[in-house]
Amino acid sequence: MSHDVSHVCELAVSRRNRGSRLLVGIAGPPASGKSTFAEAVVSRLNQQGGPAASPAALLPMDGYHLDNGLLRSRGLLARKGAPQTFDSHGFCDALLRLQKADTESFFPRFDRQRDLAVANAISVAPDVGIVVVEGNYLLLKADPWSRLERLFGLTVFLSPGLDVLRQRLQSRWITHGLDQKAALHRVTQNDLPNAELVLAQSRPADLLLTQD
Repeated sequence: MSHDVSHVCELAVSRRNRGSRLLVGIAGPPASGKSTFAEAVVSRLNQQGGPAASPAALLPMDGYHLDNGLLRSRGLLARKGAPQTFDSHGFCDALLRLQKADTESFFPRFDRQRDLAVANAISVAPDVGIVVVEGNYLLLKADPWSRLERLFGLTVFLSPGLDVLRQRLQSRWITHGLDQKAALHRVTQNDLPNAELVLAQSRPADLLLTQD
């Protein structure tokens, strides 16, 4: 992974115009490793020095999950994580503003322990030159996600095979306290359909990273 992180950082720095802000989109299906990879990219960018260096920040899409109470009232709680369970328009509008923001901006962060979004928990200072955005649906061709295409100066797509995703997803739910039967049900009824949607309906990224 270290080589891929370095390559993405080099591309991001080369594509950023001095004085402007670059948005990097890191997308992929659930359990593809987006979060870990995006965190590594931001960490590496912030370790780099030199006269052209500027701070980098991370913005996960997960902060725009709709609240569980609202999902329950709409019969969507079992589908949490699917495109319709996010404030997709709010997320896209926020990125539009972020691209040219010259003041401090605030965004929600998803708290996995409490299974809810915490408002204004992420701050992006005006001197941040590169914002790495990560999420499943950043490259979807459908509206409103398609509005993001012109915002990203660099896009990366992580694409493990479905068998790898199935194993990772089931292990994730077992780690979160589900038994094997419940974990398998959650994976087959929600997570894998979401993964298949991302793989089939995302537009091509600038850089495709496949994994065994």
